[in-house]
Amino acid sequence: MVYRARKGQVSYGEAIGILMLETYAPFIPGDVGNASTYSFPVRYQTVKDFTVDRLFSKDMSLLDAVKQAGEQLVADGVKAITGDCGYMALFQRELAEHLEVPVFMSSLLQVPFISRMLRAEEKVGILCASSQVLDSTLLNAVGIHPGIGIRVKGLQDQPHFYSAALAEEGFLNSIEIEKEVVAVAKQMVEEDPLVQAILLECSMLPPYAEAVQKAVNLPVFDYITMINYVYSAVVKKRYAGFM
Repeated sequence: MVYRARKGQVSYGEAIGILMLETYAPFIPGDVGNASTYSFPVRYQTVKDFTVDRLFSKDMSLLDAVKQAGEQLVADGVKAITGDCGYMALFQRELAEHLEVPVFMSSLLQVPFISRMLRAEEKVGILCASSQVLDSTLLNAVGIHPGIGIRVKGLQDQPHFYSAALAEEGFLNSIEIEKEVVAVAKQMVEEDPLVQAILLECSMLPPYAEAVQKAVNLPVFDYITMINYVYSAVVKKRYAGFM
């Protein structure tokens, strides 16, 4: 087999590119920002001055910086680009139009897909970092229209999650955060029995997905289910077995 180099590319084999916020938080295994989460190599690119506060305030002046960071990932050879916050849905359409590879910026993109698995009256429960930020602007950006049944619960009032993810105090107590995430998930399902699947919006929540599933006995989707799915589409493998 003959291989051809790409101009400007000095490393190869990283199919998924991940745009990162400038944050101050420990990313544990299972987090989008921890490379050991994946069974394949990923490539990270930080967007300069792209802070949580600026994203939560829907600062569209960041668009050019996000585009430039995406361009760098494409130049580095990635086959698809995602992000490390579900609220990056803000830039989904613009980035998908701008770049030459598939773009799937937000975990929320899975909601229409999940909804179609359920009965018409059933809902997708969305467990998010801040329910105050997750408004119609972000929902519309990823195709979540009023006809899709959702129930949203935020973690902004949970002290351990808040200190790690929102206040960015630089430390994370995974045991306590797991308790908070499970408690909020259980509360959501108890309040609304029509919730029959759960999406963990925040990129810091996949480490707690198993605990959530054990607590509520429902399908649980998150950023990693989406990234693994897209990876399986852009890097196909031959099957081996027997008959």
